[in-house]
Amino acid sequence: MRTLYLIRHAKSSWDNPGLRDFNRPLNDRGLRDAPRMAQLLVMKGVEPDLLISSPAKRALTTALFFAHAFGVAEDAVAREQDIYEAAPMDIMRIVNGLPDSARTVLLFGHNPTLTEVANRFSEKFIDNIPTCGIVQIDAEAESWQAFGEHNAAVRKWFFPKEVL
Repeated sequence: MRTLYLIRHAKSSWDNPGLRDFNRPLNDRGLRDAPRMAQLLVMKGVEPDLLISSPAKRALTTALFFAHAFGVAEDAVAREQDIYEAAPMDIMRIVNGLPDSARTVLLFGHNPTLTEVANRFSEKFIDNIPTCGIVQIDAEAESWQAFGEHNAAVRKWFFPKEVL
């Protein structure tokens, strides 16, 4: 069994319009939601083997809140440039290349891509993964290379306005 958690970055700030998109920080709501959503996964007994994040400031900051909640060192959070501005096929390439030693992976990224990827595995249409939303995809796959639509499905999702 492999479990992938797609986690959209928490709410980001638009206070500085001159700031590059890549460098946008979290706003107050994002700074509040990220640790609370991380704690939700901790309380549900999730035990991640790997955290992998877009290096964009808002995604990486979200990932670091989760790392802290799980007792994972900040430098152990993998940064993957290809998550930023990724297409769904880029995310699947990253997932299919994950190390098989990891059974449970948290992947932090951006919309609309994460919503599109989640819908590939969902019987019920997900209109939008909101900021700091989490989608759990379980797979009966022996390896990440074998992880795909034929053996994986969305099992749960947790959206901040529904659970906080």
